[in-house]
Amino acid sequence: MYNWIWQQPDWTAFTWQDEIILPLTRHIHQKIGILLGQSQHDPEKDHLTLDNLIANLVSSSAIENESLNVYSLRSSLAKRLGVSLDQPYPSSDRSEGLANIMLDALNNFEQDLSIERLLQWHQWLFNEPDWTMQRIRIGQLRGHEPMQVVSGRIDRPTVHFEAPPREGLDQKLNEFIQWFNISRTNALLDPLIRAGIVHLWFVTLHPFDDGNGRITRTLTDLALAQMDQQSIRLYAMSPVILNKRKSYYDILEHSQKGDADITAWLSWFLQALDESLEQTLNRIERTLVKSAFWQKFSEVDLHEGQRKVLNRLLDGGENGFEHGISASQYQKVAKVSKATATRHLTDLLEKGCIVKMEGGGRNTRYQIGFH
Repeated sequence: MYNWIWQQPDWTAFTWQDEIILPLTRHIHQKIGILLGQSQHDPEKDHLTLDNLIANLVSSSAIENESLNVYSLRSSLAKRLGVSLDQPYPSSDRSEGLANIMLDALNNFEQDLSIERLLQWHQWLFNEPDWTMQRIRIGQLRGHEPMQVVSGRIDRPTVHFEAPPREGLDQKLNEFIQWFNISRTNALLDPLIRAGIVHLWFVTLHPFDDGNGRITRTLTDLALAQMDQQSIRLYAMSPVILNKRKSYYDILEHSQKGDADITAWLSWFLQALDESLEQTLNRIERTLVKSAFWQKFSEVDLHEGQRKVLNRLLDGGENGFEHGISASQYQKVAKVSKATATRHLTDLLEKGCIVKMEGGGRNTRYQIGFH
């Protein structure tokens, strides 16, 4: 009886059930094709790329309960991507290090993986002086003390995962690196399945004192970049993993206590990837609708408050008044009086920019009148 997957002989000879996994991979490949096609028409493609890279880094750190300075990160990434910002912000050592890791994975995807490259990523991840105070071995593999993921009381801890012992770790890591480099050209291995295997295999080795999750997710991005260098910049997996953090840890624990059949893990991983693609497609669609809207109404004379509210409605999402906007909400967003809000909305109705939603009465709501 084995407690952990890595205790089994030949545990990395992973298997999965094609009848469950292949329909998912086929669906995702189609979606990536649609995404690449749609993005060609996106006027904000550069900013979409920048926002996705930031979302990936911020969420990957948030999964580990670390918060980052988004403005500093935006400056570091924008500088490297050649995107000009309206309001540049000073970048920090921390954001420069994270930008280095992300863009090394996405730009240098042709370069073989090596132990030196992984150790360099680890140094970049912990490149601020205060990390050294926490006794993390930066830029080197973990020590000989047991590496466990635990929760609960100190006297009765629950062990969710125990990593392989330090002895023999160098060889196990070399085997992973060798497989990573060779499997890239394996025509019989779907690159999406390969990315899922990369994620589970590396996070199970857990080769560092800290930062294993973040480096695992960067390696996953590198594997996806090797499949397709264009679309990887257009979607971000880490925000979806952050939203599903509990089920992410549950499926990892289940898989790391399981056997070499990783169907359940691959199924979870591919569904999370599908969700991240769907989010980007929705965003691009909103951007295209917004662009077409302002082309149509480019000659229309509007107040600044009206433009602000229309942009919020067009952006959709959390801040976009999914269920339409009322006169009182308009008043708050545009920062105008009740009478002015009513006058502005009537004006927008007459110009065809908005329409009244079903229902009405005192709580009349309005939405964009252009599709």
